[in-house]
Amino acid sequence: MKLITSLIAAAFLANNVIAHPGHDIRAEMAERAAFMQTSKRDLSHCAAKLKARGMDSRSIARRASMAKAARKKRSIPANAPFLKARDLDTVLNTTHLSSESYTSATDEAILFAGNNSCVLSPEVTQGPYYVSGEYVRENVTEGQEGVDLILDTQVIDMETCDPVPDAMIEIWHCNSTGVYSGIIASGNGDSSDATNINNTFLRGLQPTDADGVAKFATLFPGHYTGRATHIHVLAHFNGTTYANGTYGGGYVSHVGQLFFDQDLITQVEATSPYSTNTQTLTENADDSIFSEEAASSDPVVEYSLLGDDVSSGIFGWVAFGIDLTNEFTVTPAASFGGPGGNSTGGGAMPSGAPPS
Repeated sequence: MKLITSLIAAAFLANNVIAHPGHDIRAEMAERAAFMQTSKRDLSHCAAKLKARGMDSRSIARRASMAKAARKKRSIPANAPFLKARDLDTVLNTTHLSSESYTSATDEAILFAGNNSCVLSPEVTQGPYYVSGEYVRENVTEGQEGVDLILDTQVIDMETCDPVPDAMIEIWHCNSTGVYSGIIASGNGDSSDATNINNTFLRGLQPTDADGVAKFATLFPGHYTGRATHIHVLAHFNGTTYANGTYGGGYVSHVGQLFFDQDLITQVEATSPYSTNTQTLTENADDSIFSEEAASSDPVVEYSLLGDDVSSGIFGWVAFGIDLTNEFTVTPAASFGGPGGNSTGGGAMPSGAPPS
């Protein structure tokens, strides 16, 4: 049955298989389809246990505190209403404005209680733009321009429903105009710019705490031809944080991708510098990886706006359900750090404090 499902998935995606320029995702999609035949679909089976352990209430308090701190940093009034433009009736709903009116009096338990979860499943590839040996840091922006995104991620063991501490969560994504740092390739910005191999923007890792939480300060990702707007996520275990601030070794348990509300994407894309991107925008409904993820779980980040519109920043949160029995070794397109800081892509050795 798994083989049949895999073959069907591969055949269905034959005409929509480019994840990055030159990257055929048919094998990746077939592998995920086979995995999901025996995997739990989301974290709904964990709801009672998470509530009993008090994790729900702690998550609400943590998210509220993070959102308020982000507002204070941006001089946004603390009593301004949070705008939560997300409708959970369906992942692919094209109008995601909530029917509920949120005000400064709305209880935090309503605002920040959502716990959307995507099941991070084994993939044949992690995409052609993965760079290993990146910095362990919360802020990955490095002066890039765009809409601020404060991201709260939580890792849950799919089998036991317990939080997963001491994992190292890694994220990477393109900038506002669709360019990945650390990679020189046709279709990834100006391929004649050899200096991009040394760049590390919008890449980084954070350890999970006792509640399985890792937090990032990044930017809302831009887009490039052939893929919907997304962030790559990878879960490491038993690696080493080196003296130069980079991470390496150990093994990978899961690889996944996070997506965003289509209405939210539209709002962000209308702002500069996103609006200067001339690459074709692929919507969620037309993205094969999004469609496969949404068929079995909800891979869309829950969010609220920090101010009156997206320009003031976005606070987002999502939970990852992972299978801790899996151990994988991934092959990167390039390696930035390590104990000596060598870069297989030709970049300079990192030294000193990580860039912020």
